Amino acid sequence: MTEAGTRRWLLFALALCALGLSAVSLTIGPAPLSTAQVVDVLLGGGDPIERAIVVDLRLPRALLALLVGGVLGLGGAAMQGYLRNPLAEPSVLGASNMAALGAVIAFYFGLALIHPLLLPLMAVAGAIIALAPLMLLARRAESPLGLILAGIAISTLAGAGISLALNLAPNPFAAMEIMTWLLGSLENRSFDHLWIALPCIAAGAVLLLWDGRALDALTLGEDGARSLGMRLDMVRLRLLLGVGIGVGGAVAVSGAIGFVGLVVPHIVRPFTDRSPGAVLLPSALAGAALLCAADILVRLVPTANELRLGVVTAFVGVPVFLYHLMRERRLW
Repeated sequence: MTEAGTRRWLLFALALCALGLSAVSLTIGPAPLSTAQVVDVLLGGGDPIERAIVVDLRLPRALLALLVGGVLGLGGAAMQGYLRNPLAEPSVLGASNMAALGAVIAFYFGLALIHPLLLPLMAVAGAIIALAPLMLLARRAESPLGLILAGIAISTLAGAGISLALNLAPNPFAAMEIMTWLLGSLENRSFDHLWIALPCIAAGAVLLLWDGRALDALTLGEDGARSLGMRLDMVRLRLLLGVGIGVGGAVAVSGAIGFVGLVVPHIVRPFTDRSPGAVLLPSALAGAALLCAADILVRLVPTANELRLGVVTAFVGVPVFLYHLMRERRLW
């Protein structure tokens, strides 16, 4: 099979997997529904209770899992390609936590009540503030691990800010809302959340998919990429805005969900020619499938309170992070 044929089959299989998992997601919950009942509701049938469960509760949740997972996977693949670092991804570099801090500030000071758009704007601003110094540092850093350590420092600072807001929360309900953003969840999301996240994620995805050829050229080094006519300053700006807007919009509705962008590029890379540009779209589809599967898992585990998505993705992602950190060997 040709390389193009393999790529088409990979994209088809990943898209089918993501759609299949989202369909399963519509049947899972405290009130289980059969596939036939879900299909009937989606075709306009079913009783009012079934329609409320499927359309108002589970459909926006499934769509958000696809969108949030997709942009996190895409963001991780783009950052790994640009920084040429297998450990790079939005949460490791502090973007997710800073976006969560921006969302928490919007809640804490009541900005989200003034206008709904202030919530995603604060989250986007937080992600961009986290990534901007790292993108400048990337031009001078001798070791990729320096960027990771700087990202961990920014992530820790954001965590401290969130903890401070948690300590000063005026009541238990406000504290619970902050904790939700800290741990990540898609529970009780509606179409209002979907409309908040969709424009940001769509804009971020367009910006991140824009520079696939430039990321391929960067494998030759910055001088090699410039000799091929790539404007690296514009590539850096689009990548910064793409990750900031996309991840910020996702975090504004889901909270900080880490390690999706770290794991999925490593899963799909062996099925591609390993060029950074070829990994982008498969990573988006694999991220959507992974987060949808994680969202199904948190509903199947029998616990008093639903598990948080960030906890599940951390259990998956931390071993992958440590494995690649050990392979770097420069730290030890």
